[in-house]
Amino acid sequence: MADVNKLSIGILGGTGDQGKGLARRFALAGHPVLIGSRNAQRAQEAAESIGAGASGGENADVATRADIVIIAVPYEGHKALLESLRSELAGKIVVDCVNPLGFDKKGAYALPVEEGSAAEQAAAVLPDSRVVAAFHHVSAVLLLDPAVEKVDLDVLVLGDDREATDAVQALAEAIPGVRGVYGGRLRNAFQIEAFTANLISINRRYKAHAGIRITDI
Repeated sequence: MADVNKLSIGILGGTGDQGKGLARRFALAGHPVLIGSRNAQRAQEAAESIGAGASGGENADVATRADIVIIAVPYEGHKALLESLRSELAGKIVVDCVNPLGFDKKGAYALPVEEGSAAEQAAAVLPDSRVVAAFHHVSAVLLLDPAVEKVDLDVLVLGDDREATDAVQALAEAIPGVRGVYGGRLRNAFQIEAFTANLISINRRYKAHAGIRITDI
């Protein structure tokens, strides 16, 4: 397993529940955590709400300072944000956990993405970054709940750079109860992102916060 101990983690979109939940868990695990937002004050307020030494700032500043950057913004603003930070993210591991989903009266459904998936869109926009897809199926409710000490699930990690996917698998395992599992090349990210719609349906039916486990490994 790669050594990611003490690497700083930047989370763009860290003022939303998913980003803030991941920020909280990584901060508790001892990582320096930087929360990014278009509004530095909102980012700092989110950082103060989770404590554990987290700090906040504007997206460009966080992208520049962090060792590993997680993209946790709504899909609608995904491409534009990455285009604006191409130079700041060059050379870095960029972890994309964005799920392109739509919602109607029947529930959640996967949206088509021209590049194939949000992760592949990120790779196309950021040719000088090492893009990895991960953290799509982690419940924000569980991440934010101080009564939940362990989060029982596997995080599927996809990418074309073995060193980068190893690092993200190790990062996932900084969260107690979580296991990082290599899930294939980046071209297979679509079905991982789309499966989030199924999980939302499961959670609504059973009033749960379901995750996934991979057997026999």
